[in-house]
Amino acid sequence: MRPLLRDKMTTNRYLRRSLIGAVAGAVASLALLPTLGHASWAMVLGILLGAGYGVAATAETGTYMDALMTMAALGVPLWGLISVIGFPMVAGQRPDWTAEGMRAHFAALVGWLLYGGVLGVTQRALRALAQKRFGPESELAPVASVEKKRILILGGGFAGMKTAECLEQELRANPDVSITLVSETNALLFTPMLAEVAGSSLEPSHISTPLRTSLHRTEFLRGRVSGIDLERRVVRLDGAGSNIGDGGERERELAYDHLVLALGSVSNYFGMGNVEKLAFNFKSLLDAIRIRNHVIEMFERADREEDAGLRRKYLTFVIAGGGFAGVELAGALNDFARGILADYPKLQRQDLQVVLVHPRDCILPELSESLGRYAQKKMEERGVIFRMNTRLKDVMPGAVLLNDGTIAAETLVWTAGTAPSPIVKSLAVEKDKRGAVKVDETLRVAGTTRVWGLGDCAAVVDGKSGKPCPPTAQFALREAQQLAKNIAAELEGRNPRAFHFDSLGALCVIGHQTACAELTLPFARNKAMRISGLFAWLMWRGIYLSKLPGVERKVRVLVDWTIELFFPRDIVQTIDLR
Repeated sequence: MRPLLRDKMTTNRYLRRSLIGAVAGAVASLALLPTLGHASWAMVLGILLGAGYGVAATAETGTYMDALMTMAALGVPLWGLISVIGFPMVAGQRPDWTAEGMRAHFAALVGWLLYGGVLGVTQRALRALAQKRFGPESELAPVASVEKKRILILGGGFAGMKTAECLEQELRANPDVSITLVSETNALLFTPMLAEVAGSSLEPSHISTPLRTSLHRTEFLRGRVSGIDLERRVVRLDGAGSNIGDGGERERELAYDHLVLALGSVSNYFGMGNVEKLAFNFKSLLDAIRIRNHVIEMFERADREEDAGLRRKYLTFVIAGGGFAGVELAGALNDFARGILADYPKLQRQDLQVVLVHPRDCILPELSESLGRYAQKKMEERGVIFRMNTRLKDVMPGAVLLNDGTIAAETLVWTAGTAPSPIVKSLAVEKDKRGAVKVDETLRVAGTTRVWGLGDCAAVVDGKSGKPCPPTAQFALREAQQLAKNIAAELEGRNPRAFHFDSLGALCVIGHQTACAELTLPFARNKAMRISGLFAWLMWRGIYLSKLPGVERKVRVLVDWTIELFFPRDIVQTIDLR
């Protein structure tokens, strides 16, 4: 009876949220009247979007600024999908991507931004009023329990943090479950914006969200996992913690009833020891800070160097790997390096080289070939040099060795390969050829009962199509949602459900106000809409700003982007490399 009662209360809760959202959408739809022109269209569209937002949003009340910023940022993709693309297609016309067409749609953009902001604030206000008038949303009364069930999550990235958030939501009425998250760092890194930190567009702390303040019920432990004993159901934490302290702490063991593996991935150097030793990694916030400071250091050395050959070597920056990470980093470093040349009048533009090495004949294999060709052409116009069908063989101080020659350079950044976390290698479970743990369609680790896996360290297969799921943040977030539901189902004696998710597309920024986007059409999953240029760049910023956790971080990033429009890049070194 208890699961049935829970389902009924869940239905009532969502009905209440959708009604509040619909009323808020009706109020906010007034902002769409000047741009849509037709009152009934504006009202219907506003109510439907409001009801959907009401169901999807969390039950928190009072955070008006967060709601305002989040929904205003979401106004950009709504504008693009509905006003720029949807309405013309319904009318049998093609979207107009010209400058004149974009200017014609500017009024609609303002309307959608206002709609989003009003919707977010109104919805939060109505929720607060409903809670005050009718009381909080229905919850099940807690049942006394002798011993709590322990859920242990390893990893504080997108997969781990989202799993904890969803478990808090799914188990909010069940006090007999404890949730613990272990991570080597105390913050979630928003990796889509990592290249902008390396390119000095964003401050490092602005794209990191503290895990302790984001998770309300979950116990957070900062530490490094040193081993997992599946038989005893315990996880061992390194006594030295996370590269801090004097190592005097004792090794600690954590027992669990359900274990979630969200350990992510590390760089894979394919056995090239010199590359691992001498190249810059590009996985963490510290990596991005080191790259930025190293670029500034190379400019300082070149500025005082009389030998032209050495100057050119200092100002040559090689990036290995033509996927998202490598292309975004190459674009950001190229913009940064060419932008700060004005601060070094002794240096010549022709001495600067940003070289991207890729083993295939087209970059961005995650996107269509046409977008990859477009990205390469645009980046070449801005000075990036591409070495296609070329493999990196080795690196030594002052030289990068390729299979078809040598590049004189003091800088190599490695983005060409990843591998699952080394912790999973020691587990006696089935793994794929990448070394990722195999999970079934419910995200349970094959051959186990209470061990689950998701994200980069797991080989996830779509429960509907049977195809492998890519190790991206987009899929990791959806895997986390389903995994939390499955753990809750197991605790309540229900059957877990298979994971299924259709990709929404992918976005990649390739340099100054230019990006590539490939979006899956909701009414035609086998077809994709390809967008490039300024509009794709605006969409990239709008979508990722809306997904950045926390209103404070959103505001800080918006301020950084605004300052970037009017002032040159900062060349202050935050790490002394002398």
